[in-house]
Amino acid sequence: MPTDLDIRGSVVPAAELSWRFSRSSGPGGQSVNTTDSRAEVSFDLAATTALPDTLKARALRNLADRLVDGVLTVASSEQRSQLMNRQAACRRLAELLVAATAPPPPPRRPTRPSRRAKERRLTEKSRRSDIKRLRRAPDA
Repeated sequence: MPTDLDIRGSVVPAAELSWRFSRSSGPGGQSVNTTDSRAEVSFDLAATTALPDTLKARALRNLADRLVDGVLTVASSEQRSQLMNRQAACRRLAELLVAATAPPPPPRRPTRPSRRAKERRLTEKSRRSDIKRLRRAPDA
């Protein structure tokens, strides 16, 4: 199973990932009590040399609330087989790292509403006001 992760052109080798397996509380029937199908993958983001410094700093900043001593951990226990849970955990870790290393969006250029947009808004506002006024009970 290829466990090397491709993160924006940088490859995180499988040697930098540490795995732990435990009994899953999810699906599995009677075998759930005997099979270590839950997969947990940990990646030491703070100590990695696989990512460039800019991506690493961006990921550390964006994932600060998920890191424990610089280590990012992702678990999967949705499937009955350990192999499928390993693949799901790897995929989830890769998606998390790709999202965390995304460049910031370009700054928003401030704009003003056009004269026509203002007129449309005021016309609609007065129309709604008329509708609500006509719904009211007449003063008796």
